[in-house]
Amino acid sequence: MTLTFPAPGPLPRTAADFPAAVALAEAHETFFPRDLRAHLEAGYFEPAPDNAIIGPVAARGAPNGLVLRDGQVVAAWGDTRQVDMTFSVAKSYLSLLAGIAVGDGLIADLDQPVAATVADPAFAGPHNGQVTWRMLLSQTSEWEGSLFGKSETIDRGRDLSREGKGKGRDRVLATPGTHWEYNDVRVNALSLALLHRFGRPLPEVFAERIMAPIGGSSDWVWDGYNTSWVTIAGTRLHSVPGGGHWGGGVRMHAEDQARIGLLMLADGVWNGRRVLPEGWVAASTTPIPLNPDYGLLWWLNANGRFPGASRRGYNAAGAGGNIIWVDPDQGIVVVARWLHPDATARVLAAVAA
Repeated sequence: MTLTFPAPGPLPRTAADFPAAVALAEAHETFFPRDLRAHLEAGYFEPAPDNAIIGPVAARGAPNGLVLRDGQVVAAWGDTRQVDMTFSVAKSYLSLLAGIAVGDGLIADLDQPVAATVADPAFAGPHNGQVTWRMLLSQTSEWEGSLFGKSETIDRGRDLSREGKGKGRDRVLATPGTHWEYNDVRVNALSLALLHRFGRPLPEVFAERIMAPIGGSSDWVWDGYNTSWVTIAGTRLHSVPGGGHWGGGVRMHAEDQARIGLLMLADGVWNGRRVLPEGWVAASTTPIPLNPDYGLLWWLNANGRFPGASRRGYNAAGAGGNIIWVDPDQGIVVVARWLHPDATARVLAAVAA
């Protein structure tokens, strides 16, 4: 596989070579309304008062997306430079930043307790003191408590197959590292821990160490909550979330997301320059023991969640039908914005076919 790395600026379009996939995507818009604030305030993710918005929320635009094959744009639909909320796609961006921290020696060992190098009450005590970096990255931490006004109990018992239909049932916490659960507050705890280690705002690190080397634009933003200001070593810093369902998070366009997918496809190397430490992409996309469809904040397809697509494929996924799909077998990156979740598998299968 020979990759072509796009130069900085808008990605060039070609005639659509994937008409079936494009037609499917264009015909299946997400059920999320354009007015995302009203959707969140109506309690899609959780009922009041837990659904209180504490960060910026922007209305979304129309569906759009693109397909890259071996680094070349081979299909596109809609306005691929439309900057929109990405929701939990941002979790995978936190994984990239964790990789940078590992490469810089800021995290010496993923299996070391976070408390060993992060002096924050969030990681103190007999329970949270056991939490390791790997646990946070694999969503197995069972971290307990409240952060920036949101308790992790909001997402405790969360069932993604019933997203928008209640969080399931409450449950007793397990020993850290022994239970998998998708939990936004615990991911925000990872973001806070990374902020401690870098000692500077994560969006600055992301811009400098990820987006600049891959020729990304400056159109994106990564907002914190109005409650997520912290003081570290005497400096007031804004901690950012790994999602957007309480507002905040990453707003970005499809072309910048495609560059991130291409970086993953190229094992963290861009035009001969290593951006992510060697082995980080492999570690991020290796199934964890407690969930074969999950790695280090990247979703996997090991069990064929997307029939017809590569079992070695992996993706960053966000609510409302936002996905960055990477297929290492065929050298493909797919970015879809506001695609109905029920159509995702069919679009990916059509691309693979």
